[in-house]
Amino acid sequence: MEPALIGARLASAALAPVLKKLLVQEGRGADLADRPVPLSGLLSFRGEKRTLTEKDVRKLAGTLVSRSLESPGESPFPADETEAVTQALTRTLFALGDLEMDDVQAVHLGHRELARRLRTEGPAVRAAAGLSADATLYLDSVTEWACLHILQFFTQRSSFVTRTLVEQSRMQAELLATLDELIRRTPRPDGRDLPFERRYLAYLAKKHGSLTIYGIDLHYSPDVWPLDVAYLSLEATGGEHRTGQGKGPFSRYLAEEGLAPFVAAQPAAPEPADEALAQHGKVLLRGVAGSGKTTLVQWLAVSTTGRDLDGRMSCLRDRIPFVLPLRTLTRHGERLPAPEHFLSAVGCALSAPDGWADRVLSAGRGLVLIDGIDEVPEAERDRTRRWLRELLAVYDDGNRWLVTSRPSAVRDDWLAPDGFTELTLSPMSHAAVTSFVQRWHRAAGPDAAAYEQPLLHALRTKRDLALLATNPLMCGLMCALHRDRRGFLPRGRKALYEAALSMLLDRRDRERDMGTPSGVDLPEAAQIQLIQRLAYWLTLNGRTVMDRSRAEALVRGAIPAVPEAASAGEPEAVFRHLLHRSGLLREPTTDSVDFAHRTFQDYLAAKAVIDDWHIGLLAQHAADDQWEDVIRMAVAHARPRECAEIFTELMKKADAAPDRATQLRILVVAAAAMEQATEIAPAIREELLGRTAEVIPPRTREEARALATAGPLVLDLLPGPEDAPGIQSAQMAVITASHVASDAAIPFLAQYASHPSVALRSQLVWAWDRYDTERYADEVVAALDPTGLQYTVRRAEHARALIALGGARDLQFKGELPAELIAETVRACSPTAVWISDNPGLRDLGCLRWVPRLDHLTLNRCTNLTDLSLPDGVRLRHFLMDDAQLALAEAGPPTQALVLQVHGTSPSLKAIPSLFPAIEHLTIHRLRPAHAVDLSPLHEMACLRSVHLRGAHRSAFLGLDGFPPQVSVRGQGS
Repeated sequence: MEPALIGARLASAALAPVLKKLLVQEGRGADLADRPVPLSGLLSFRGEKRTLTEKDVRKLAGTLVSRSLESPGESPFPADETEAVTQALTRTLFALGDLEMDDVQAVHLGHRELARRLRTEGPAVRAAAGLSADATLYLDSVTEWACLHILQFFTQRSSFVTRTLVEQSRMQAELLATLDELIRRTPRPDGRDLPFERRYLAYLAKKHGSLTIYGIDLHYSPDVWPLDVAYLSLEATGGEHRTGQGKGPFSRYLAEEGLAPFVAAQPAAPEPADEALAQHGKVLLRGVAGSGKTTLVQWLAVSTTGRDLDGRMSCLRDRIPFVLPLRTLTRHGERLPAPEHFLSAVGCALSAPDGWADRVLSAGRGLVLIDGIDEVPEAERDRTRRWLRELLAVYDDGNRWLVTSRPSAVRDDWLAPDGFTELTLSPMSHAAVTSFVQRWHRAAGPDAAAYEQPLLHALRTKRDLALLATNPLMCGLMCALHRDRRGFLPRGRKALYEAALSMLLDRRDRERDMGTPSGVDLPEAAQIQLIQRLAYWLTLNGRTVMDRSRAEALVRGAIPAVPEAASAGEPEAVFRHLLHRSGLLREPTTDSVDFAHRTFQDYLAAKAVIDDWHIGLLAQHAADDQWEDVIRMAVAHARPRECAEIFTELMKKADAAPDRATQLRILVVAAAAMEQATEIAPAIREELLGRTAEVIPPRTREEARALATAGPLVLDLLPGPEDAPGIQSAQMAVITASHVASDAAIPFLAQYASHPSVALRSQLVWAWDRYDTERYADEVVAALDPTGLQYTVRRAEHARALIALGGARDLQFKGELPAELIAETVRACSPTAVWISDNPGLRDLGCLRWVPRLDHLTLNRCTNLTDLSLPDGVRLRHFLMDDAQLALAEAGPPTQALVLQVHGTSPSLKAIPSLFPAIEHLTIHRLRPAHAVDLSPLHEMACLRSVHLRGAHRSAFLGLDGFPPQVSVRGQGS
């Protein structure tokens, strides 16, 4: 509701009589001295002249609120918040008595500053917490109005009035009347924000609320799915392990405290990518083409429009998203937009109130989604980073930031100095691929059901297909092609793309009996020749979007060389046919054109390079991340002579590289491209492998992951346990091999199963989910020394394999696993440490009944687990949980030590004394130091002996001085 309307309902005539009751009335013979009077002495609910009780003040506040609701028209706030607003207004009025000032000082402050102090000091802040935006706006407005009239009463008291002040009072009375009328006629600037935000969020829900699934619409299915049906939550890895594994300060503390199972040096466990912003305020998310980066951006934007956000997604509640695809913003090489131009820069037709974007970001309510660093020409990426840093310099506090990129587009730690956490989208697991295939076939209609199980069987049994099914794009293409070809799938990436192009360019309309809806009948080969001209221009210029006029000119210029296109119709009609019927091109705005997916652009650009024999271009751009897939696909298109020339030129380029990083990038691209070659001379193959061996073993995890993209051939170059010169080299070799998406890596990894390094063996455990479950269990997991390891169970197959192996093993259960499966696994493995996370189906901890002595238990993100009590006979030493799990708990387990990870902005520790009355040692790890944690609820805990504060300066913790002498309080900072 706009403040002007609030003012109309609470004008002076209605407000003054109510507020007057809050003030002490003068008796006869009032002192005319001009000495200031303490503010508390002027209030009728404070001091010696007290005539009102708190109940009376609350009644007056209720009168003000009810009068705001009496007039017809829109309610200023939701009806179910009436009681909360009344209580908040009561506390605000009561705060008048707590201000240490006199009446003269109050008048000098003015009504706006007085209102601000009331809203930001003491109980008024707590009372207003949790109100909606509408209710908060109403409370702000009515507080300002109240202060305006209270100050008028002060100035009218006889003890205040001297000759000069009488004149000032008269002038202020006139000003009050003027302000009354002005506020009625002129709403506050932000009064238009809320109605606009409702329109804007509805616009985002419509624009980003659907997802194209390529090839699903062959006969009966729609072109798009609703996003909430199509979206598949993927996982991301990177950053410090959230329970202390790794090298961060929390890890070191847990190691010092002897919590060994929590500090096993294994890689960070994958986390849901869509929940990353709940843990990290700023994220740089890397992912290969088709991995779902843009879909994730859509999902986060649309999620802000929902009202049922819970758990980790609650961090998006009341946030305003700005979706900024860099491919669009940098199309003309112009200056990147300031916040006031965010909407117009991406083609949004809505007109925001003046200063709206600045107000949103200044208030810390923004969700800034910057998509596609890799789609900015390499020469312009530093300019893009400077633009981002300028935004952060002004709007860092409170806002959430997500930047996406292909893996090698920017160097590691590119945004680390700016506080960004770097995460990488994981390849789809077997379970995710299965889920995607099942959902695809359900959405495709009843005629597709017969193809679901044969495709799943093929993905389980045919290695070459499984290697390709690692991201949503490839999975969608494989589903569509499998159905389209009645159960047959081509082999290899190039063959899949060729089949996909055939399906989209030719068979799609023909099999739907659509004839020639555009009036142009153009064969598949002719369409490819024209469209690849666009792909070639975009790639050569480092772009992914072009002006529509340029696209038309390129097609018009290419038509004379393609006879079938020249005879098909006017050039404008041919262009419209390609744009609207090919399924490969889109119009992101009315004056621009891009490819439906970047992968198609890379594939066709590579074909154009080979058709024109521009081999030198490939070597020239060998170190450019935008050309990686182009080079691989060019090798796939090339004939033997062309192929030999490509590899020769790439090796020359690697020899001339200015540094090791550039040399490694070129050699990895070349080695990975070898898998795409139809024929390659043995001498060239051996020479290239020899050059690649010179940068092996890799020196860092980033180099290891890059090297793994070369595929299984790199396994022959990696050192075995006897040949690795040290633990670091051995670990890098294992990391490299564990990222090779082929079961050929299993024998290599098995060599390291008995290695003494816990960190290395943890990498072997982590890699299990990438490979055939049974084979990996037999050859690798069974041979591992379990000391210091946590065995991650993500699927029933993992559990069954561990049950069959037996022996003592600490366990991490991740995902929605049945309680009985957890119980059976626990019974077989006799763990001393158990970690359960992301399991909404778990209702209690009865699954731990077979563990009589449990040294460590961790619970995270089990949203329906409220009863944390342990079965009879189970003893627990250390318990670790996060504040989200704490907020759900109704009963806690008896334990000596509790470790609490605090993620939330306003965490409450009030439940700890009742849930854990007997704990002696408490560790609180603050993961977001910007927000304070109040320790006062812990002051009266009788058994508490030590409190350890981690992850933030001591100033981030309130109530440090209230503990009894026997409680030791330690933390970082002072």
